[in-house]
Amino acid sequence: MSKKASKNQRRLKIHSRIRRKISGTDARPRLAVFRSLRHFYAQVIDDSKGATLLAVTTQKERKAKRASSVEAARNLGKELAEEAQKKGIETIVFDRGGYIYHGRVKAFAEAAREAGLKF
Repeated sequence: MSKKASKNQRRLKIHSRIRRKISGTDARPRLAVFRSLRHFYAQVIDDSKGATLLAVTTQKERKAKRASSVEAARNLGKELAEEAQKKGIETIVFDRGGYIYHGRVKAFAEAAREAGLKF
């Protein structure tokens, strides 16, 4: 009988360690990401109030354009940065959700940085 944890259990353990160290404030909200097998989700969260300030997903874009998952994440990063700047959010704390900074997560973060978010 294998006692090895699944990949998602391992990710959740890493994510809980990360969340102990970082939290979003009114001045610097937290940008949390989640990736499923098909889609990519991102939220800007103010943990002091317990409120989601902004949320975006690739669900509609992937159906309409049939873009690759990395390209869709890159477009989502640009979209999120533009929406955040409209709401007056310029600096954030990036919460990668326990995922490796590679592939879709990296493409999303770099696109958000290029579009003007500071983290």
